[in-house]
Amino acid sequence: MSSVSGNRFLIEPTAIAGVYTVTRRKLADERGFLSRLFEPEELALAGWRGPIAQINETGTARAGTVRGLHYQTPPHAEMKLVSCVAGSIHDVAVDLRKLSPTYLRSAAVELSAENGRALLIPEGCAHGFQALTDDVRMIYLHTAPYAAAYEGGIDALDPALRLHWPLPVINRSPRDEALPRIASGFEGLTP
Repeated sequence: MSSVSGNRFLIEPTAIAGVYTVTRRKLADERGFLSRLFEPEELALAGWRGPIAQINETGTARAGTVRGLHYQTPPHAEMKLVSCVAGSIHDVAVDLRKLSPTYLRSAAVELSAENGRALLIPEGCAHGFQALTDDVRMIYLHTAPYAAAYEGGIDALDPALRLHWPLPVINRSPRDEALPRIASGFEGLTP
C-alpha cells in the first residue's frame, strides 16, 4: 500500500508489511486544536480490524527508559495503535510472523505530542519503545484485551534484531531483562 490521505489521517507504510505510521491532522485556531485519535473507517485502509477491546495509558518518567518488546499470541493476538500524547519516543515494531516477507525486520518511528504520529502494529509483531524525553505519556488502543497466559516478548537488546536505541538504555524492568533472545530457539509466530 502506498500513502493514503484521508480526512483525519495520513497513513504511510513502513519497512514492515502491515505496519503503518498514522499522522493525525490537527484542526487548529487561536483557541487550540482538535485531533482525532481513532477513526475506524480510515484506519481500515491500513488493516485495522475489529472494535477497540482495551485502551491503556502509560507514563514513563525518564528519558532513556526502554520498554518491550511485547506481543500476545493467538487466540488473544492483538493489533495496536500506539500514540504519544506527551513528550517523545523512539517507537519500534519487530515482525515476528514466520511467513512474512519482512520476518525479523524492524520499523522505528519517532512519535511525539508535537508530530501527532501514531504507529499501527498488526498481530504477530512485537512492540517496544525508548523514551526520548522525561515525562512521556502514551495511549494504546488494542483489538484484544490483555491475557497474561498469552503474552510473549523478545529481549529489546538482542543483537540479532540489530535495533538502534538513540539514547543509552536505562530502567528496563526485571521482566523485560529476562525476555528471551531470538537465538534461543524462537521459531516465529503464526497470527
